[in-house]
Amino acid sequence: MRFAGFGARFAVAAGLMLPVLPVEASAQAQGQIQSQTQGQAPAAVPVQAPAQAVLAGGKLEAKYEASLAGIAVGKGQWAIDINEDQYSATASGGTAGLLKAFAGGSGSGQSTGRVVAGALVPSNYQAVTTSAKKSETIKMLITPGYVKEFSIEPEPPLDPEKIPITDAHRRNVIDPMTGSLMRVGGTGELLTPDSCRTAASIFDGRMRYDLKLDYKRMESVKTEKGYRGPAIVCAVYFTPIAGYVPDRAAIKYLAAQRNIEVTLVPIAGTRVLVPYRMVVPTPLGVAMLEATEFVTTPAPAKAVAKTN
Repeated sequence: MRFAGFGARFAVAAGLMLPVLPVEASAQAQGQIQSQTQGQAPAAVPVQAPAQAVLAGGKLEAKYEASLAGIAVGKGQWAIDINEDQYSATASGGTAGLLKAFAGGSGSGQSTGRVVAGALVPSNYQAVTTSAKKSETIKMLITPGYVKEFSIEPEPPLDPEKIPITDAHRRNVIDPMTGSLMRVGGTGELLTPDSCRTAASIFDGRMRYDLKLDYKRMESVKTEKGYRGPAIVCAVYFTPIAGYVPDRAAIKYLAAQRNIEVTLVPIAGTRVLVPYRMVVPTPLGVAMLEATEFVTTPAPAKAVAKTN
């Protein structure tokens, strides 16, 4: 039943996408992850917008499968819509196959916000998880750089061993779903080693943590339907800040690991990269979330008015 419990948490967390997955699936399951091996940086792969086009946004319709040790444990789907002044991202997932009979569960998440000078600025976030034993809803109302309100229903019992969330922990943060949408600044190539060298401060309504990414390698990917082309693979490093129990072995072990990785590809018509694959090694085998369909389309280019 340990396998069923881990698989259910992984499958549900997969529906909420990175960066929820490494915290929920690995920490709650007390996963132990092996050490990382670093690759050498090859030449950058040029993936650029057409020189004369004015980017007006793009859409993604994707389906994912979650597996543990090569065994299918869940499925999910993700829809993203980015335009000139606003964006939305919606994901859902749940257990599948034999695991569903032992430890069924499902999850969904949504984030909406504005596009300001090309940056994604969240305004609302919601995540719902359901199992045979309970259902939980997390909601957040976000003003630029500050979580104004947040709630967990039903309200969890107070744990005096947890590092409390303070007002400072709610500042200069983004929600997990927005944290999955990695915007690359500038106008040059999208898939370069520097695109991986970034970090995000995340608050998910329960825990405040940092995610740091670093470059690992370039590769090519191919889905059953949709995207085929270059991708960039980034290492993911997790640092807990507040809202957790410091002595919890799973959190300590996860924070020490160097072998979690995410593979990113672009949404057409934007400078946003999103997860195509997520890999988390565990004692039970490799936990993986991977796209089976990844259909991305650019929005029509904005007409540029002529002036005399």
